[in-house]
Amino acid sequence: MRSFVADPVSEDLLEHGEGPRWDAVRDELVCVDIMAGAVHRWAFRGGRLAPVRSYVLDRPVGAANPLADGSGWLLAAGTGFVRLDEDGTTTELVDAAPGRGEVLRMNEAVCDPAGRVVAGLMAYDTAPGSGWVVSGDLDGGVRTLIPRTTIANGTAWDSEGTTMFWSDSGEGTLAAFGYDPATGALGARREVLRRDRADGVADGIALDDDGCVWAALWGGRSVLRVNPTGEVLAVVDLPVDQPSAVAFAGTTLLVTTSREGLDASTLAGQPLAGALFAVDVGVSGPPARPFRGELPERLV
Repeated sequence: MRSFVADPVSEDLLEHGEGPRWDAVRDELVCVDIMAGAVHRWAFRGGRLAPVRSYVLDRPVGAANPLADGSGWLLAAGTGFVRLDEDGTTTELVDAAPGRGEVLRMNEAVCDPAGRVVAGLMAYDTAPGSGWVVSGDLDGGVRTLIPRTTIANGTAWDSEGTTMFWSDSGEGTLAAFGYDPATGALGARREVLRRDRADGVADGIALDDDGCVWAALWGGRSVLRVNPTGEVLAVVDLPVDQPSAVAFAGTTLLVTTSREGLDASTLAGQPLAGALFAVDVGVSGPPARPFRGELPERLV
């Protein structure tokens, strides 16, 4: 098993950094600070992240995925989807849970190879089975993909788009589903990895170009590389308790982390909690897939 150590590459500390996406068109990293409602753009130069621009919404933002035409991003924000233009203009789109914004929020959203967006809703109190996963389809519609989830989290597809990997941090599971890229339909589920929360559970994930999953371990101070059957092939060590998600920029693995919920004494022992980290892992991964669906110009 290979071992790596990730180094901090950002000056800023995010409260709950999440959803890193490498935008190949802009040659930038975009990530979110969920409860701050913030979307951050970074340039990665000389092994450091330099801020480009930030946007702040009036609600939590779970993820930002680039639009196929390069004009902005599709946000999973509040309980639905919002378009964010480069100049900061926002457009309300589809609400996946109307009237439930006080108890639910979007937690993660990733685009599949066809350009759909798959997003998870979760309850603020993380009650078991209180969330679900939706698919934002190419025609602008939204449908339930996985019912009764707890902390719907990282999502990624293999290069053919026929297998979807998905983590539920509340259940401590990383699973793989058969997937039809033509229709967005799920097939059979199999468990890839199960971990106890005391040892760190799979949070955000990314696939490398060899088809292996890199999973940030929330509560586990590390990122694991596992093959599709769950065999651990590599580990990346970090000096913070809460790695939250990962993304590839070539062979560089970028890792977001979180300070959320840590008390003062814990933070004193890990002052880099909330920083972004990076390490060259010697294998490349694809950039973020853009959203290619319709964007209805109204809240429905």
